Amino acid sequence: MVNTIQEIVSYLEKIAPPAYQESYDNAQLITGNPRDQVNGILCTLDATEAVVDEAIALGCNLIIAHHPIVFKGLKSLTGRDYVERTVIKAIKNDIAIYAIHTNLDHVAQGVNKKISDKLGLINTKILKPKKQILSKLTTFTPKEATEKVLNALFEAGAGKIGEYSGCSFLAEGMGTYTPSEHSDPYIGSKGTPHKEAETRIEVLLPGYLEKKVLAALLSSHPYEEVAYFLHKLENENQEVGAGMIGELETPLEETEFLHYLKKNMELHTVKHTHLLGKPIKKVAVCGGSGIFLLSDAIKAKADIFITSDVKYHEFFDADNQLIICDIGHYESEIHTKELLKDLLSQNFANIALYLTKVVTNPITYI
Repeated sequence: MVNTIQEIVSYLEKIAPPAYQESYDNAQLITGNPRDQVNGILCTLDATEAVVDEAIALGCNLIIAHHPIVFKGLKSLTGRDYVERTVIKAIKNDIAIYAIHTNLDHVAQGVNKKISDKLGLINTKILKPKKQILSKLTTFTPKEATEKVLNALFEAGAGKIGEYSGCSFLAEGMGTYTPSEHSDPYIGSKGTPHKEAETRIEVLLPGYLEKKVLAALLSSHPYEEVAYFLHKLENENQEVGAGMIGELETPLEETEFLHYLKKNMELHTVKHTHLLGKPIKKVAVCGGSGIFLLSDAIKAKADIFITSDVKYHEFFDADNQLIICDIGHYESEIHTKELLKDLLSQNFANIALYLTKVVTNPITYI
């Protein structure tokens, strides 16, 4: 079986919908024709010139990167900097580059779950769930059409709450209406008031699926005019958000944990605030620049918060309430390439998958 780039992209975007990326981000297909067939995939943290060279040598025509090589719009392609040179080389050699960035950061099985797994954390959950990304659909259908409509809504992606699918609330009631002379009623007669036993259906859905779910409702519902209400919810979505928090199965003394951290995350060095003289049990993590989650980590009673790109004065904000640990941006996210390969291998066993051997870290240590 031969797969296209679009099929790969569609699969990844079901796992990490683009709607979940930050407004500044550029998670999408950056170069390449989505209709091209995939010869091989190279998974990487960064798409650089050296990574494009590696893809060419391996015979891969698709690079899946965590970080987008293009963040801002390009006004020229003259090769004046590493971004333009990388894009030019990719285009000249028919290499597609797809970036899956903050949308992969924000899903429960994404970047932070990979870090948590590397550290052996249990009872993990999103540290700061996103709000206002859930909607509630309420509609009314004749009783005999309830299952058909429900199944269509579920198929379109509604009715999922955490590990549960097919979730809905149903209530029986009586609907009333009078069809006009220009109507074509499914039940009842023109010009005659009618009462019909109906089912009230309520389902939750991700906001980005509203159009798809409404299309499913309208195509499956028997009525000529379909009554429905769609509401944006303030509720947190526990499956989508920033950072993650979990627990060690067995608490570790602070220094012991730091050595454990270095070993499991394959670190050269670790920067951290003063030790507090108490065991490490609750661990908060955020791949990349995550210090904005410090107050959330404190509120969740984490013993240590592991992230990167912490500025000097931000270390003071730990205020002896927990340990802040900066392990480096590259180091915190490098294992994302393994996550990407694992995700792809579950659905595309027929495609050659590779992990880059290029060290794209712009920082070195002595």
